[in-house]
Order: sequence, then C-alpha cells, then structure tokens
Amino acid sequence: MDASLEKIADPTLAEMGKNLKEAMKMLEDSQRRTEEENGKKLSSGDIPGPLQGSGQDMVSILQLVQNLMHGDEDEEPQNARIQNIGEQGHIALLGHSLGAYISTLDKEKLRKLTTRILSDTTLWLCRIFRYENGCAYFHEEEREGLAKICRLAIHSRYEDFVVDGFNVLYNKKPVIYLSAAARPGLGQYLCNQLGLPFPCLSRVPCNTMFGSQHQMDVALLEKLIKDDIERGKLPLLLVANAGTAAVGHTDKIGRLRELCEQYGIWLHVEGVNLATLALGYVSSSVLAATKCDSMTLTPGPWLGLPAVPAVTLYKHDDPALTLVAGLTSNKPADKLRALPLWLSLQYLGLDGIVERIKHACQLSQRLQESLKKVNHIKILVEDELSSPVVVFRFFQELPGSDPVLKAVPAPNMAPSAVGRERHSCDALNRWLGEQLKQLVPVSGLTVMDLEVEGVCVRFSPLMTAAVLGTRGEDVDQLVACIESRLPVLTCTLQLREEFKQEVTGTAGLLHVDDPNWPGIGVVRYEHANDDKNSLKLDPEGEKIHAGLLKKLNELESDLTFKMGPEYKSMKSCIYIGMASDDVDVSELVETIAVTGREIEENSRLLENMTEVVRKGIQEAQVQLQKANEERLLEEGVLRQIPVVGSVLNWFSPVQPSQKGRTFNLTAGSLESTEHTYVYKVQDTGVTPPQTPSGTRTKQRLPGQKPFKRSLRGSDALSETSSVSHIEDLEKMEHLSGGPEQEALEANSPEQRPGAPTPQEVEQTGAFQNRAQGPEDDHPQMRRPGSRELRLTQPVNSHL
Repeated sequence: MDASLEKIADPTLAEMGKNLKEAMKMLEDSQRRTEEENGKKLSSGDIPGPLQGSGQDMVSILQLVQNLMHGDEDEEPQNARIQNIGEQGHIALLGHSLGAYISTLDKEKLRKLTTRILSDTTLWLCRIFRYENGCAYFHEEEREGLAKICRLAIHSRYEDFVVDGFNVLYNKKPVIYLSAAARPGLGQYLCNQLGLPFPCLSRVPCNTMFGSQHQMDVALLEKLIKDDIERGKLPLLLVANAGTAAVGHTDKIGRLRELCEQYGIWLHVEGVNLATLALGYVSSSVLAATKCDSMTLTPGPWLGLPAVPAVTLYKHDDPALTLVAGLTSNKPADKLRALPLWLSLQYLGLDGIVERIKHACQLSQRLQESLKKVNHIKILVEDELSSPVVVFRFFQELPGSDPVLKAVPAPNMAPSAVGRERHSCDALNRWLGEQLKQLVPVSGLTVMDLEVEGVCVRFSPLMTAAVLGTRGEDVDQLVACIESRLPVLTCTLQLREEFKQEVTGTAGLLHVDDPNWPGIGVVRYEHANDDKNSLKLDPEGEKIHAGLLKKLNELESDLTFKMGPEYKSMKSCIYIGMASDDVDVSELVETIAVTGREIEENSRLLENMTEVVRKGIQEAQVQLQKANEERLLEEGVLRQIPVVGSVLNWFSPVQPSQKGRTFNLTAGSLESTEHTYVYKVQDTGVTPPQTPSGTRTKQRLPGQKPFKRSLRGSDALSETSSVSHIEDLEKMEHLSGGPEQEALEANSPEQRPGAPTPQEVEQTGAFQNRAQGPEDDHPQMRRPGSRELRLTQPVNSHL
C-alpha cells in the first residue's frame, strides 16, 4: 500500500492515506491485544483447579484418591463392610494394570498373547466346573452374558433374522420363560437389551402343593409351553436357577433339561450353587447343570477376587453366529477382560479354589446345625446336607393361639388378624436382622422380604465369606447374638396384645397400628381439640407429645421412647421400643395417660393465664372503686376535708371495714377478703379440679425401675417381704404427718411475734401471688393447691 500511496500525485491525499493506515493499524493492534487477554482469562477461568498449571505430583493425586475413598477426617466413620483384599486380590488388581500395558504391544504379539490368555482361562474354568467342550464369554455386568445368549438363541432359531430383522419375530413371537423366584428386574433387563415387548416374557409359578415353594413348577411350565405353541408362538429360552437369589433353592434341572430337549428350547442356568461343581460331592440337581446349553458363573465373590469379570460358559458350533451375537470378538481389548482372572486362577491353584468354596459351605452347615438347637428360630433350607445358603426367621407360638409367623395362616383366622400378625412379626425379624448386621458385620447377613414367609435373614457365605473374611468363630458369635436377642423378641411379642387392650380401654389414648415398628406399640394422646377425622399436622398435639416424650425419658426406665408421625397421617405419636424384661403394661399406659393430661392442663393454664389475670384485675379495679365511693357516702363529705375530717374522727372515730379482693388463679374467681381478716381463715370456696393422678400408684422397691413387675421373675423379691416393706413405708409416712402439723401450728400468726395485722396487710396495696408451702405466713388460711392474687387498693392504670 506504501507503493500505491507514492504513486498518488496529490500530497494531501497521500498524507491522508498514510494517516488512515496508521490509525487502522493502531485500532487492529488494540483489538488483537484485547482478544488475547480475554482468551487467556476465559481459558484460565474455565479450566478446573486441579488441571491448572503444570500438573500435580503422584503423591498429591493419591492423597486425593484416599480422601475420596475414606472421606474427610471430620466426618463420622460409617460401619460399612470392608473388603478383605489379600494377595489374590492384589493379583486381580494387577491384571487391570497389565492389561493397559499389554495393549501397547504391536498387533501380532498382542494377538498371540490375548488368544493364549482367553483359551487358557476358558479351558481352566470348564475343567474346574465340569463343563466339557464349552466356550467362555467374559463380561462386567452379570446379566450381560444372558442377554448375549438370548441373541444367540434368536439367531439360531430364526434363520432369516439377519436379513428380515424383527419382521420375523412379529410373525412368530419368541417366548422367554423365567421362574417366579428369579432375581428381580431380570426380565425387564432382557427385554430392554433385546428390544422385545414384555409379552414375550412368561413367568412360571413355583410349586404350591409339593416340593419347595421356591422351585419352578415343571408341570405348569409344560402346560405353558403347549399353550404358547398352540397360539403360534416360539418357545425360545428357559432360565433355570441353581440357587435362587432369595433362599438359594435349586430347580429340578434334570427334568427341565428333558423338557427343553423335547421342545427345542435353550436352557440357561445361573445361581450361587453352581460354585459347588468344583467340590468332590455335588447334589444331583446341581450336577445336571453341566448338561445345559449355557451357565453364568461369578467367581469374583466366590473366591474373594475384586474387579474380576463374570463368565458365561456356553456350547455352540457356529462361530459366525456367536460373532453376530457378540459372544466372541476380534478386538484384543475384549479378550483382555480375562487377564485378571487368568492371573488369579494361577495364583490360587485348584486346591486354593476348592478350599475357599468348601470353607463357605462349611460355614453354612455350621450355622444350620447351631440354629437347629435354638428355640423360636425356623430355618428355610432345601437340602440340609449341601445347601450353601441358610435363611432363618424368628417365630413364636403364643398360648391359646395359632403359631405366629406361619407360612400358611389357619383358615379360621380373619384376614385382618393374619395381616396384623404378619406385619408384627415382619417388623421383629427386620429388627433382628439389623441388630445382627451391626453386631457381626463380617457375617454378611441380608434382610429380605419373601412373598410367602415374610421378612427373613439370609446367610450366604459363598457370596460374602471370601470377601469379608468370615470364620467359624464369627458364626458362633452370630448364634450367641441370636440367643441373646430372643428374650427381647419373645417378651415384646407377648406384651403387644396386652398393650393394645390397655390403650383401647384408657380414655384419652388411641392405639396406632404401625406394621413397621418392632416395639411394644404406638400410642397417641388425644387432647380436647383433637380433630380425629383430620390427617394433617396438629401443632398442639405435637407440643403435648414432645413434653410427654421428655417426661417419659426422664423416668430412666429400660424402655426406649421416641416421637414421630403416625403411620397413616402426620399426627405425632409416641413409639415404645422393645421390652427386655417383663413390663407392667397397665402402669405404663396409665403413666402415659396421666402425664399427657397433666401436660395438656398445664399448657392450657399457661395459655389462658394472661387473659384471666387481665380480666381479674379489671374486675377488681371496678369493685374497689365502687367500694371507695360507698365509703365516701357512708363517712360523709365533712370527713374528707383535711382539718375538719381530723377533728370529727377524733371526736367520733369510724371503724373501717376491710374489703380487699382475692383472685384465685386456679378457680378463676374474684372473692372478698373480709371473711379472711375477720375469722383469720381463708374461705374454702369452690374446690378446684383435681390434678389427674394414677389409680394404680404403687410403691416401688429400692432400686426398682419404673414399669417393672416386682413379683415376677427369678430376680424379684418374695411377695411377703415386698408387702411388709410397703406397709413400713406407709407407717413412716403416717407418722411423719404429726411433726409437720406441729411445725405448721408453730408458725401461725397468733404465736409468732411480729406478724402483720390486717390493717398492715391492707395498706400494702401490692399483688401477692402465693403458693402452698411451709414458708408462707398463713399456711392454714389457704386451700391446698390454690394460688391467689390479693388486691386491697385500686390498681394503677398503667399496670
């Protein structure tokens, strides 16, 4: 542009062009610097703190990971299960690091190494678990292997599926059969992964008359298969259980395999009992799984190996179909999934693998044999000789009633009674399971709710023992904890009905049925303004229950009390916990009722005190003003003149009448004090309402806690000594009344020097709020339990 400017003849135009160029350059440079600065500020502000700068050292990064794993030091430690990672666990973790390193090798070496790792691991697993000539698919998600197997079955049964796709399925819908005892969500997962509608799932019920109630009903399954064939559907796949997810029962796999061969159905088996295939003795039902089309194994929890994939073993002769179904892959990264398991199996060896599985089965047998000797514990075991899962529950037969917690209720019992007993015992078993989990965390217990039996506790050491390091001593400790909690459970269950009857028969109390509360029961105090038909929050009732909870906790009894909303509404209730010993339910209920009434009356007295006192003062002012006017009319006008009045009073004195006013706070009445000053005795007036008190107030023995039956149990005193001790206490109280009365008489105004005269009392003109007590000036002039405001002169308006 400089050369073009030089060609311009006019110097003025050339100078103007030069100045314009310089100005434009200055503006462009300024804009460029602004954009660069804004870019730096934007980039530094958008990048998170840990990524800014030149990076962090390894120690800082590992410290951050440790803080994220274990939490901050200020946080309270949580009682979480800590996995026992031994050397075999470190080997498995090392496999993931080696896998990342191996993936950097050249393609040829990587192909040979991954092929060797995959073939070795497949061969070892097939030999250990007796599955001959099988292939293996390694996957992180445990259900993923079954989804791939379903794809393989679809490709095998529908030859045109690759070409026509879902049109083939529409013409002949596939059916996948699942047991009613299958793990929750399995059917929905398969439909989502395969893109099938939910009608393609067929739920096979379990046995109801013969055999285990957690086994698939084979006869009903055959009927379902025939019906589906008649409707034009294609029975595709059956999922059998070798150890159900809930109680560990095994289906009749041998009979199911014959049925699948008859109708051309793919048979897949899964379950924790497949681990016993590695042992020398295997039950016939589990051994039949070795002849199925596929099975899913989870060696990670069985052997205590962290981050180890699950394995699906299957048999199929067409490599092309397995590749299409996704069971095989040419990617080295997919083959390297077997590396952690390849290293761990070599480290453990066959003896180590068998020893861990055998140890878990021995723990189950040990617990099962111990629980057989414990009363009120029922065990749900399919095979007492080889079951690796123990499920148990608490039950008790009450005198004169049907057994509690029976699987099938008696036909003569009402549905409401059956549901009530079921919910009550479910709450107790849930409490027992949570207690055992806290006391023996290494046991790995699980609390579950079964459809027929109710809430039970499951001990499955095959899934937890190797991870948590459970030992035989831990099983013995678990049994000891169960025995120590049984008295609490039995006592609580026996007192529940008695508590309900007592609460129902007590005025002002309402029994609340809460199926989730494991204690003696739930009670709600009904105050005067309680709307029984409303389910909304009641502020007044919440205040009364808060005070009631405080009073009950101050009694220092063995029972636990808590406050919370009602089961079906927002109203507050008092929840009474477990009973560790024989409890006097009548005394407990009566104490709750009496304490609730006292709190309600005290709260109403405090709420109305201000208004009552204000009205009483106003009335007293009016009456005293009227009395002064009457006194002026009675004495005359001359007596009110200062000099003349003094002379008249000296010649003809006037006897003044004392007409003060007494305001009774309890009765809420305004009375004259003339009778009090004349007879030196306070008028009884209207008797105030009595403070509620218990009708069964009993004398407690020294050291006896509230709500305890003193004459029951081996540790209680004999009846004769208890009665004699109570009589002695009553005599001491009777004798103590004499000296107290003499002390009151000695403090009377007639005998005590310096007592104020009635005139002096009237001239004070102050409020006197007096309560009963030995320090009062005139204790015999006051009705017991009354409080008064005594007014003898008009009150100033500002008061």
